[in-house]
Amino acid sequence: MPIDAAKALAADPRSGEISWDRKDVLLYHLGIGAGVPATDPDELRYTLESRLHVLPSFATVAGSGAPGVISSLSLPGIDVDLARVLHGGQTLTLHRPLPAEGTATATGRIAAVYDKGKAAVLVMRTEVADADGPLWTNDAQIFVRGEGGWGGDRGPSARLDPPAGPPDRTVERRVREDQALLYRLSGDWNPLHADPEFAKLAGFERPILHGLCTYGITLKAVVDTLLDGDVTRVRTYTTRFAGVVHPGETLRVRMWRVAAAPGGAVRVAVSAVERDDAPVLADTVVEHL
Repeated sequence: MPIDAAKALAADPRSGEISWDRKDVLLYHLGIGAGVPATDPDELRYTLESRLHVLPSFATVAGSGAPGVISSLSLPGIDVDLARVLHGGQTLTLHRPLPAEGTATATGRIAAVYDKGKAAVLVMRTEVADADGPLWTNDAQIFVRGEGGWGGDRGPSARLDPPAGPPDRTVERRVREDQALLYRLSGDWNPLHADPEFAKLAGFERPILHGLCTYGITLKAVVDTLLDGDVTRVRTYTTRFAGVVHPGETLRVRMWRVAAAPGGAVRVAVSAVERDDAPVLADTVVEHL
């Protein structure tokens, strides 16, 4: 079997140094659509270095996301066809606010392997710490189609019951035609997001937006709308990637406030307006102070 769960879980973690500066943060913010309107004081905190606040989802690209998904798929016990790999979900845990520049050590390992029958799910955990201690933990849930069925642990279900009642807030965010081209400069160079011919070979009519770009757009909408623009209030952010986004489309972001200790939480659902509200992000929760 291409995936040996026991061997993958027992493999030594891989560590490497990552670094980032204000330019990297500014580029990321532009890549998720910040800066519209360009002179809006609320947008300048994302786009002007003298008053820069770091959106927590920047952690998914800091230091180009190293150690990345592709390198993690080369760990002992894992030998898979990359064409069968899908990014199924993402969970980010913040241990303290992200600095606008820094150097840290990123340590990556396979934290779990689940058997979903028709697919295997790898949980790739990256823990990042600097000289002052832990900064963040990223868990990427990676589906590998055709690699399940060995009788292993199915793992927890990521599906949540739908939020009750109408959303507390609904906002729409237009995705620019060149959004994927800009976002990829933060480190994800997959041609699926830029090359029309490659996209067709992968089964898409045209290039699609990075899932983690939609992830960032959504968190910014929640912070700006329900958290008073305070990026330091975010504690965890979890989502399941439920569908693709095409550059040029409009995202509809629905938000529900729910109680959670020690602060609160926001349930979120994201859909593509032009495709009859086709789901894009589901089972999405932002826990906050």
